[in-house]
Amino acid sequence: MASQGKSPAASWISIVLVIVGAIMAVAGTVSYAMVGTTLAEERITVSEDACLGGSSVNGPLQAYCEAMIIEVHATEATGGKTYAELDREDPLRQTAMTGSFLRASLFTSVVAFGVSALVVGLGVLFILTGIGLRSLTGRKEDDPAATAPPVATA
Repeated sequence: MASQGKSPAASWISIVLVIVGAIMAVAGTVSYAMVGTTLAEERITVSEDACLGGSSVNGPLQAYCEAMIIEVHATEATGGKTYAELDREDPLRQTAMTGSFLRASLFTSVVAFGVSALVVGLGVLFILTGIGLRSLTGRKEDDPAATAPPVATA
């Protein structure tokens, strides 16, 4: 008897899903590690008055905490004014600009960590979907001799 539920296209798709998923999981992991390593090389320490104060900035939580406290410090230094609100000749405008650039850089790293984690998660999902599809397409009908109704004997 012919195989039941076997599709060459589904079989190939399952293989492609597993391969693409593995590539995504590895690429996401490498990206996450590279962002963390690059941040660590900057030797940034989270300000003591911030959440996670005193820790090295090498992950998304530390980067977020440092970005948030930079905003507090820049706002205090400029009297609550933003870069756009400060007069062109005001020396505090440079402080506001530097604070804004630092925050943007740290938030970019937070987003990079998030995207990397998303790629890893999607890669794992692709792998599991491929394995599931493969298990469905790989089923064969049981041996007909084993499932045939018993023959009456006299």
